[in-house]
Amino acid sequence: MAATFEHHVSIAKGSVVLKGVLGLPAGSGGAVIFAHGSGSGRFSPRNNFVAHHLQHQRLATLLLDLLTEEEANDRRKVFDIDLLADRLLLAKAWLESDQRTSHLRIGYFGASTGAGAALQAAAREPSNIQAIVSRGGRADLAEPYLPRVMAPTLLIVGGYDFPVIELNRAAYDVLTCEKKLVIIPGATHLFEEPGTLEHVVEQAGNWFLRRLHPSSP
Repeated sequence: MAATFEHHVSIAKGSVVLKGVLGLPAGSGGAVIFAHGSGSGRFSPRNNFVAHHLQHQRLATLLLDLLTEEEANDRRKVFDIDLLADRLLLAKAWLESDQRTSHLRIGYFGASTGAGAALQAAAREPSNIQAIVSRGGRADLAEPYLPRVMAPTLLIVGGYDFPVIELNRAAYDVLTCEKKLVIIPGATHLFEEPGTLEHVVEQAGNWFLRRLHPSSP
């Protein structure tokens, strides 16, 4: 198991300062930026659970508040996919410029509305984005951008999350990149049922490891 060092970071542009936690395992081969959903942030317990698993596989993680505290209280901003995608691109630029992570391949892990933002960001700026994973994602929110997504994309949906299953099936049909849709039996939208989040972790870890880590087969 790789030792992981956590660094509290600030990513600034103009008057906007985003707070994040960079998890940096020794010998990291890639980095995953997390896009949280519906106003959640860097302390999301589910995304932290996924992040810690990825760190054990020697993948760096960036858990980030995509909105400032003031913005997070504005429901219009919470669902502003264009704004969230802008913030992801800001985080990507920061990773590529920081000496600790500038050499790493990058992936996006998006949950709920954050998945729509991740897909839009990947379409707008595809350079060095090697993989995308969506957990219970609203991929439909990025519908105009989906044909332009180039990175291999994994869509994970709970078997009981019926409306989101249909939205993801429709998005899957529009995507032209390497793609996979996984429906996890017995899971609802938040994957709160025993063992379901572990299934997400397994699927996401395999997807990222193969595409981000140079030593992975």
